[in-house]
Amino acid sequence: MLTIKEKIAYGLGDTASNIVFQTVMLFLSFFYTDVFGISPAIVGTLFLVVRIFDAVTDPLMGAMTDRTNTKYGKFRPYLLWMALPFGVISVLAFTTPDLSDQGKVIYAFVTYALLMAAYTAINIPYSALGGVLTADPKERVSVQSYRFVFGMLGGLLVTAFTLPLVEWFGHGDKAKGYQLTIAAMSALGVLMFIVCFAGTRERVFPPKSQDSSFKNDLRCLWQNDQWRILSVAALFVLFGIVMRNTVAIYYVKYYLGREDMITQFVTIGMIGNILGCAVAQPLTKYVCKVKAYIVLQVISAVICVLSYFIGSDQMMLATVVFFVWSFLLQMATPLLWAKMADTVDYGQWKTGVRITGMTYSSIVFFIKMGLAIGGAVVGWLLAYYGYQADMEQTAEAKHGILLCFTVYPAVGFIIVAWVMRRYKLNNQQINKIQTELPNIAV
Repeated sequence: MLTIKEKIAYGLGDTASNIVFQTVMLFLSFFYTDVFGISPAIVGTLFLVVRIFDAVTDPLMGAMTDRTNTKYGKFRPYLLWMALPFGVISVLAFTTPDLSDQGKVIYAFVTYALLMAAYTAINIPYSALGGVLTADPKERVSVQSYRFVFGMLGGLLVTAFTLPLVEWFGHGDKAKGYQLTIAAMSALGVLMFIVCFAGTRERVFPPKSQDSSFKNDLRCLWQNDQWRILSVAALFVLFGIVMRNTVAIYYVKYYLGREDMITQFVTIGMIGNILGCAVAQPLTKYVCKVKAYIVLQVISAVICVLSYFIGSDQMMLATVVFFVWSFLLQMATPLLWAKMADTVDYGQWKTGVRITGMTYSSIVFFIKMGLAIGGAVVGWLLAYYGYQADMEQTAEAKHGILLCFTVYPAVGFIIVAWVMRRYKLNNQQINKIQTELPNIAV
């Protein structure tokens, strides 16, 4: 049984991660088009190219962590080693240099690629750490609930304070404001990563006799049919999430016509995220976590479609519906990450090889592919519908923004629900598997 103190320490690591992750998902596209000064089509291509490159490095990072052996464990040391580099690169990514248009595009590609590489180097070990804190299926859901509650608190910091701090630091200079805002948030994130490192301990280890190669790890991974299902689900759920969250700012500013309400809108959505994550663990006491995950995806898709019919003058209704969607969808997020740990156990049971880092990193690969495709599609669709930065939009552009915020994300959530029907690792199955596995300390 993990202490609340250790769960909080682990959760603070995701607070730190989300300070950057949520900033990228919510504000980077808007920053690039409306502050940095590059076209939405280029932004779409940038997101696709860099995120695909970043996703490819995930399994490599996972394999590296599986082969790391220090007195601090396999995964914890990276929180200490990468905290400061991650913070510095975050600031560089939100810095606007005095360069030509071509120079700005190159700078954006380079700094965003470095940011994603640093994120991989610290977030893959952090994510895998959650799978070795405990082997108890219920405790795994609890750990992930703490993680995402604290992670979304990081997101709340981003949504509530980013734009006000940009104004406060920048005094009208948005470029300077974004740079100093990210600098302050990154400094806080570095401290939180160090607390996470100091306050957690690894308890689940591979068999001492295990000696595997990268090639064999990939073979074992492919034999894990439940991993394959979870990977596809991860790709499409992030596709839907990143489309809706990326377009949220455009939706409020241009479709609802309430630029003054952007901070309130995304902040209320983030509060919904936090409450949803907090409810996930109690939910699993009464409902099968696999069935719950499927139902939540279907409901999320329905809410997205219904949002299409909200009028441009219905700001209050749009905000309430966004809160409800955020609450229900994020209730499913800890369940997804708890299932990743279950998939590691299943893989060891089926193949005899325990590859925690590789399993987590490969699923994160598909998460990032969802981010890449979703982010790219948003940029391309904005360009297709004729979006022009920081000016009155045409009726076609407004309708395109509305579709990107409502109907298109719903497709992703429906696909997730359909794919997860074949996932079979419920609590009873995992308990059976763990009784047959060595080196599992609940």
